[in-house]
Amino acid sequence: MIKEHSDCDEVPFWFDPLCPWAWITSRWLLEVEQVRPVRADWRIMSLAYLNLVQREGKGLSEDYRDLMTKAWGLVRVCAAAAEHGGRGVLGPMYTAIGTRLHNQGRRNDPTVITEALAEVGLPGSLAAAATSTEFDQLIRDSHDEAFTEVGLDVGTPVLRIAGTALFGPVIRQAPRGEAAGRLWDGLVLVAGTDGFFELKRSRDRTVKPCFE
Repeated sequence: MIKEHSDCDEVPFWFDPLCPWAWITSRWLLEVEQVRPVRADWRIMSLAYLNLVQREGKGLSEDYRDLMTKAWGLVRVCAAAAEHGGRGVLGPMYTAIGTRLHNQGRRNDPTVITEALAEVGLPGSLAAAATSTEFDQLIRDSHDEAFTEVGLDVGTPVLRIAGTALFGPVIRQAPRGEAAGRLWDGLVLVAGTDGFFELKRSRDRTVKPCFE
């Protein structure tokens, strides 16, 4: 029997709304909520800040650099939404943006932001934050909370389990039901192992994220 939310363990989850892999992992964590006594605590990080500032843009192709420059907009709007509506709005806002970007394939549609704001009951004027630096310090503070611990050689998603920050899991498709719970159980065991650092295999370039 799943506990009420007040009795659930909070799982900080740092995301950049642009990342399709983080999106899949986030949908898995929502599945875990249904079968384990946990609750996602949504937090923002920035791939643009990580790649362009902290890593100084080293090794980036021109196309990826352009993508990272554009990535500022989405996370800035999420930061503005959290400042206006409280951090509790980040989960619904992420779902509203991610559904349009990833499930609907509207990655180049500028109306995604205004539609998402309307869906969660926030003013459309917050869309202006996409081209403003007003909330960048808020973004950096949230980002640094995760990456000071997990390191700069990873990306998103980052989650914290039992006090340990981990990158991943990177999965092609979100497990459902008890399968989601079993993956969670494995991560709990890994996170609780003193001295654990890495468990990884190479990703085949032909493997693409599946949003079904």
